[in-house]
Amino acid sequence: MKIGVISDTHGFLDPRVEKIFAGVDHILHAGDIGYATIVLELEFLAPVTAVLGNNDDGLPFKETEIAKLGAKKILVHHIVNPFALTEKLEARVVREKPDAVIFGHTHKKFSQTVNGIFFFNPGYAGKPKGSTERSIAILHCDENGIRHEFIPL
Repeated sequence: MKIGVISDTHGFLDPRVEKIFAGVDHILHAGDIGYATIVLELEFLAPVTAVLGNNDDGLPFKETEIAKLGAKKILVHHIVNPFALTEKLEARVVREKPDAVIFGHTHKKFSQTVNGIFFFNPGYAGKPKGSTERSIAILHCDENGIRHEFIPL
């Protein structure tokens, strides 16, 4: 299974995303969407699971989502510190036992297994600004686990 992962679009969907995500089975948007139309555009490519970011007031999404994709259970939440989960998020992780936690917010790529859970941030996908690195990602999930591929924008 191929999963497209994007975060922090802040109201801008780079036109290259369509080509990069062509053929993915599902898309995860880890918050700071900007406009609900971003998710609608992504839904033309594949089913989408999206969560609210701290800049998404008024959008019709939840703070946390669980996506069951193939044999994998993935928790999506915008603001996550993999080394110090909030009490509320830690309780959810303990209850759900996800294979991976997808997050955004920091605008920095992150990929590390912490306490047996794969934590992943695809980086910043919004409008180009200065020297800020922009990226999205593809997760390849199979019986051997989850392999990630960062793709620069």
